[in-house]
Amino acid sequence: MSAEPVAQPAFTLRRLGLGDLPAVEAVERRSYKTPWSRTMFQGEIARPGSRCYGAFEGKTLVGYLIVSRYTDAWHIMNVAVDEPYRRRGVARLMLETLLRETDRDGTHGHTLEVRVSNHGAIRLYEELGFRPSGMRRGYYTDDREDALVMWRGEGPGDEPLVR
Repeated sequence: MSAEPVAQPAFTLRRLGLGDLPAVEAVERRSYKTPWSRTMFQGEIARPGSRCYGAFEGKTLVGYLIVSRYTDAWHIMNVAVDEPYRRRGVARLMLETLLRETDRDGTHGHTLEVRVSNHGAIRLYEELGFRPSGMRRGYYTDDREDALVMWRGEGPGDEPLVR
């Protein structure tokens, strides 16, 4: 007997532009205690070495991913999904698109920091091939929570973790 088809989320993904800033800021304010400023988002969206994706349901922004390329790695800077759309595959869609587009571009891989209490995000990152590689003590300014540093690919001084 064949398995039932799994419905795919009805979300579309595209690169963010400066015109998306009001929607990005609204999602950011609803998602984080200490939101990024408009200037921070403007800088990343305009930066040639960044990838900034928005996930949309129709014309409504439901999530975004902000990623910067540094000398030897992609740094996932900011991921947010608006509350009503969480646990529906939005973050996975954005991250899988990023990984597909950047996996073989000559960098050593991808890195990010995640709150140690964010078990759902850590699980998703592990499913996508990220592995813990360190800790940043007191990293988050709002409550001094520690951040788990995760890498996919080659971390500094590491052998490849996932290829």
